Amino acid sequence: MALSITEKEQRELVEEGSTSPSAEEGKVKHINEKGEVTHIDAALARRVHDPEVRKAIERKLLWKLDTRLMPTVIIIFILNYIDRNNVSTARLSGLQQDLGLSDVQYESCIAILYSSYITFQTPSNLFLNYVSKPSLYIPIMVILWGLVSLLTGVTKSFTGIALCRVAIGVPEAAFYPGTIYLLSRWYTKKELAFRSAWLYGGLIISNAFGSLMAAGILSNLEGKLGVRGWRWLFYIEGAITMAIGFIAMLSLPDYPRNTWWLTTEEKIVAQQRLSEDAGEADQDSASDTAWSGFKMAITDPKVLVFMFMTFVQLLGLSFVSFFPTLTQTLGYSTTVTLLLCAPPWAYAFIVCIANARHSDLQGERFWHITWPWIGVLVGYIIAMSSQATGARYVALFLMAAGYAGFALTLVWVSNSFPRPPVKRAAAIGLVNGFGNLGNLVGSYVWDAKFSPIYRQSMGVGVVGLVLAIGCAYIIRILLKRMNKNLDRLEEVMDAAGVDDEDRDMDRLRATAEIEGIALDEAAAMKRGFRYLL
Repeated sequence: MALSITEKEQRELVEEGSTSPSAEEGKVKHINEKGEVTHIDAALARRVHDPEVRKAIERKLLWKLDTRLMPTVIIIFILNYIDRNNVSTARLSGLQQDLGLSDVQYESCIAILYSSYITFQTPSNLFLNYVSKPSLYIPIMVILWGLVSLLTGVTKSFTGIALCRVAIGVPEAAFYPGTIYLLSRWYTKKELAFRSAWLYGGLIISNAFGSLMAAGILSNLEGKLGVRGWRWLFYIEGAITMAIGFIAMLSLPDYPRNTWWLTTEEKIVAQQRLSEDAGEADQDSASDTAWSGFKMAITDPKVLVFMFMTFVQLLGLSFVSFFPTLTQTLGYSTTVTLLLCAPPWAYAFIVCIANARHSDLQGERFWHITWPWIGVLVGYIIAMSSQATGARYVALFLMAAGYAGFALTLVWVSNSFPRPPVKRAAAIGLVNGFGNLGNLVGSYVWDAKFSPIYRQSMGVGVVGLVLAIGCAYIIRILLKRMNKNLDRLEEVMDAAGVDDEDRDMDRLRATAEIEGIALDEAAAMKRGFRYLL
């Protein structure tokens, strides 16, 4: 609706308390730790609006987040992928033979996890947006999947391990999309890629660290107390995950309005940063429900393109679940094979962090997402063309580095759907959930009958990544068109003398309340916002 702020409306806002920090009554509105509208001292509001003071508070806020939030989620993500992919590692030490699994049954054990992992991502993210304590919700999910991972070690049949794989997918579904959403509630769009890359670096390091840990466990604990080494692998890694889950309850934040280890000033600045970043308060309106957020996301064409892009991308990168098997084709023993798995992922970690940092500095997404995929295509071509050990090992480095592109995928989703939060949560869940169908399908692409070259499997990967690049280009075109519309809108408003006030009144009021500013100031915050291409 067209919004014109009259003198009468200004008086009504003053009576309600939604005034600027310079209000004479000495109090301004603020959202407290419980999400309730309260009043804070106007002097405090003026203090956080002082540029120099604001910078100091912001530096302290970021330091707290970077030293508490980031290390916690990185460690959890390392354990997340170790627990998810330890079936592949255990295969090298006799799991398939001990449980009497056929090749199809083993591939089904890889694939079946994604049936629950995909299904529960969107509901979990919508629930996370609803609850006020992600510091409890996420760690509880971590503890549950650690318990299931531990219990996988006692399985004795295909049925038992299949049930464990389904069960572990439910709590794991809460972590990665949920954490990306949590980061988006704290970091601005030009900070998010770098932090998300460090998070995703946990996945990459897990492939290196997990292989080294597995090499130590399998070589030193094989047969100890009459227990096979691969069973010890599940016992130890599951127990470690559960312990980290309990620790995470103390270190993870909730949301900017209710994190107990932040000062009032830091909470206010945390909310201001995101409001300024997207042009309005990072707060759902009264009409924004989980169902409305889902409908907003699923009916947005960009979400659908992102979903398909992530599906074909992960199909093209599905080698990750079979990386130890691919490395084994180099012809070395189990222990040496696991050790050789580490360097490609260490290289991928460096590429991931550097790529994300440069993406944030440049404010660009498309090229930083797609060039690592091009590297995977080159790796596939090398591996399909040569059986030389050196060439195939180089190809593994290029393939592993491809995940530097995937590390920015949900970041781009978050940047492209900044408000309302419930839509952003739904979009992240839908994209990552549907996208992981690529891993499910990919579980059957890397069949043992295609070894040792896996030419057919890599051919499927090539097609998937080419399609992913095409989808990314379509998204870039759509966002570029939206930016041009924003340019034209500002030109028209400038020519007409309108201060960007064509906004929904409810959301403007929420912005004014949370920021402690007048309604006309809130209406002007949208100016200058642009989507990252």
